[in-house]
Amino acid sequence: MSKPHFKRVLLKVTGEAFCERPGGQGIDFVAVKHLAQEVSEVSAMGVQIAVVVGGGNIFRGSVASDAGMDRVSADNMGMLATMINGLALQNALEEMKCQTRMLTAIDIHQLAEPYVRRRAIRHLEKGRVVILAGGTGNPYFTTDTAASLRAMEIQADVIMKATKVDGIYDADPMKDRSARKYTELNFMDVLKRGLKVMDAAAISLCMENKVPIIVFNMTVTGNIKRVLDGEKIGTIVRGT
Repeated sequence: MSKPHFKRVLLKVTGEAFCERPGGQGIDFVAVKHLAQEVSEVSAMGVQIAVVVGGGNIFRGSVASDAGMDRVSADNMGMLATMINGLALQNALEEMKCQTRMLTAIDIHQLAEPYVRRRAIRHLEKGRVVILAGGTGNPYFTTDTAASLRAMEIQADVIMKATKVDGIYDADPMKDRSARKYTELNFMDVLKRGLKVMDAAAISLCMENKVPIIVFNMTVTGNIKRVLDGEKIGTIVRGT
């Protein structure tokens, strides 16, 4: 077996990873099982993996805010939605005999450990999959920003952003057949072109701390392992 290219990774999965189809709602347990299988195989390779989960399949704070709900209340509900997804993923992983710990920025000690940087790192060093829920614990911050922040804190080698598209395009490939895929970008290109990779705060944080982002299609079985084996799939964002 070849040595993985990265020792410690931060995997960012959107709420869509828990759905049967893009834009879906609720939790599809076949999709959760697929995600858990991919993560457990990576953990078995000896890679230290932390997973930041989104909650858009259950509740989107930004959408509720646009509809007139108080933004703080809406974002708090969105953070709670990530807890539900985190519990679903944890259960699926443990059914596969994969040791996990779920840490959350929101204090719900009956369900998960509070997020403490040193505790998260220690769990990773022990070979446990660390599920990070609750975003940053603050309103007005997306789970993209939470992923970047946690990646810096745990000293991850790379952020792997799992999507249902095979990389970054100059237009929506679902709507525009002529959309062109990028294989490599630098952080400034992403910011200047307004490409929808992660929000600007998340991109800036990665750029400042020189942590690359790899965007890839999570629905293809084995893609996480392929990235770790060094295969050129998806799009990598790095440098200035």
